[in-house]
Amino acid sequence: MKRLTIFGSVLITILCVAAFAAAQESSSQDKLATQTGAADTRIPRNSRVYIAPMDGFETYLAAAIRKKEVPIVMVTDRDQADFEITGTHEKKEAGWAKTIFVSPQPSATASMQVVNLKTKVVVYADSSHRTSANRGERSTAEKLAKYLKEKIENDEKKSK
Repeated sequence: MKRLTIFGSVLITILCVAAFAAAQESSSQDKLATQTGAADTRIPRNSRVYIAPMDGFETYLAAAIRKKEVPIVMVTDRDQADFEITGTHEKKEAGWAKTIFVSPQPSATASMQVVNLKTKVVVYADSSHRTSANRGERSTAEKLAKYLKEKIENDEKKSK
């Protein structure tokens, strides 16, 4: 009977230690998931942003950011920046059939992504396609700037 009591005590101790170890492992996995899953995707007001060269489209984007009063500080030195805007653009002239039957206006397409240079996290990405746009590149850049401004303002509201 004494052996049975000792055996029972040892068994209960082993089960308690195993349960405690499992709880610790689960807790550490939850913390790791929280740390990796909750990447900071906010763009704070007055962040320093570098616009990478995009075959001339960066000038349209910079002008649109100023026109739309996006609350960022544009810098010309990447080393001074908190964020970097990269992207692509394409402008297509209307073909002969479109010129005759529809409209002679060109179409413009652009996309951009904003990357936090410290964490290397893509915090924002957007694209714009404008067909029959008189000011294709300008219009596309203004659309991208408008939605970047909205994102910064929404981030500010969420952090309050």
